[in-house]
Amino acid sequence: MSTVESQDYVRIFDTTLRDGEQSPGASMTSEEKLEIARALSRLGVDVIEAGFPASSPDDFAAVRAIAERIGRDPVPGRPQAEPPIVCGLARATKNDIERAYEAVKVAMRPRIHTFLSTSPIHREHKLRMTKEQVIERVREMVARARELCEDVEFSAEDAGRTEPEYLWEVASVAIAAGATTINLPDTVGYLTPFELHAMIAGVKKNAVGVDRVILSVHCHDDLGLGVANTLAGLEAGARQAELTINGIGERAGNAALEEVVMALAVRRDRMNLRTGIDPTQITRTSRLVSAHTGMLVPPNKAIVGANAFAHESGIHQDGLLKHEKTYEILKAEDVGASGTRLVLGKHSGRHALEKRLAELGVTMDQPALDQAFSAMKALADRKKHVTDADLLALVSSERREELGGWRLEALQISAGTQGMPTATVRLRGEDGRDVTQAAVGTGPVHACFRAIDAVVDLPVELLEYTVHAVTEGIDALGEVSVRVRDASGGLHAGYGADTDVLVASAKAYLAALDRARKERVVAKASEQARLKESA
Repeated sequence: MSTVESQDYVRIFDTTLRDGEQSPGASMTSEEKLEIARALSRLGVDVIEAGFPASSPDDFAAVRAIAERIGRDPVPGRPQAEPPIVCGLARATKNDIERAYEAVKVAMRPRIHTFLSTSPIHREHKLRMTKEQVIERVREMVARARELCEDVEFSAEDAGRTEPEYLWEVASVAIAAGATTINLPDTVGYLTPFELHAMIAGVKKNAVGVDRVILSVHCHDDLGLGVANTLAGLEAGARQAELTINGIGERAGNAALEEVVMALAVRRDRMNLRTGIDPTQITRTSRLVSAHTGMLVPPNKAIVGANAFAHESGIHQDGLLKHEKTYEILKAEDVGASGTRLVLGKHSGRHALEKRLAELGVTMDQPALDQAFSAMKALADRKKHVTDADLLALVSSERREELGGWRLEALQISAGTQGMPTATVRLRGEDGRDVTQAAVGTGPVHACFRAIDAVVDLPVELLEYTVHAVTEGIDALGEVSVRVRDASGGLHAGYGADTDVLVASAKAYLAALDRARKERVVAKASEQARLKESA
């Protein structure tokens, strides 16, 4: 896309798989990242920031897989469209940059995204570098990235708290060194929309060579201004917005993709800007990300929340009946939330399940498909129809159980107004051994978790427990999300789905414990490797 040819076009840069995954406890498996990347491609994002390749071998492998399988494949549902740009993040070091390129180079359109802090507080306390040293590092590292890759993005980390004249100089140097996109992030969510507009306008007016690059905004939501700041930056002349699905991200999160995109669509009369996003894919993608990260969407969340298109007030209902525009500026159908699509039942076959999952962006090998089919049949026996939302929740829950560790085989609960709540669990270990354990608690969920703790023996503190109905009705599938903290302070999320919320609770808790166990194993192996190298 040429900046000259498409002045009204905004590139959507999705960083759900990189910045979004930095939400505490929201880490995803490589297969889950692939599914989300496929959904993002179907959604129509221009750039997928697939991860931080130098951060770990697993992240490198995930970025590489996305570059190979999403960055080269036709866009689902749009065979004529080019696959999205696949981007890898890199600190401004040769090792990081070269590692990022190795991961993304197999994509049809690879990008290296390198960054360096520019604000006084970061220069002094984080980098311990002078202004001149930062300038020289930017010049050297952007040039190195450009030697490897034609598409290079440079981010001035904490641009929002950087001296304007110095920011203009840094941007000019990065452009001269070969950057094709200059990102100006509000890294700590500090700015107001007026300030962010002024920052973008200042760089646009004063940076040398700025007419040859795309300016980008990346706004965090610490003060609840992420979306407003992003829109202000676009009004000032930025033509790339860096966003995440559901607004997930570290601390208070990032600007939400669905909110920015629909604001541009609904208010094109004001901004006259467009994107390549297919809005009918928004709700589906939101649910997939929620299921894979275990971060449930609040009911009052704009665009994708359960109440986003609900009207209880009698005045509102009366107005809607007279004219839909009285209290709705967009319809549920516009974002793919047009009710629950009834797709499968107990008489549906394996091929129908495989086809529908493929349409939802989910692919799996034969053993996993067989397991999903059995789970779908069991669910269909308990409720009349299985919806798309049910399928995504069910598949995500089943895959969480496939991660290894202990698996729930049976659960029996005794609770009520009389006596002590008691739970008996039967768990199966990776070695195929079954262990049965009973425990009492203050309630059925507490008793269940205590019984699991007695078997797994991994001390954690339960920080968050959330139950959510996937669809409407008394037979709705229940989603449970838990967040725990291990002895080292690490946060881990777990997710489970079942028509019985107690079963879903047990699955979610086991998934969180398994993540904690695996991270402990990885940390121990890394420490042993470090000690071996230093010996």
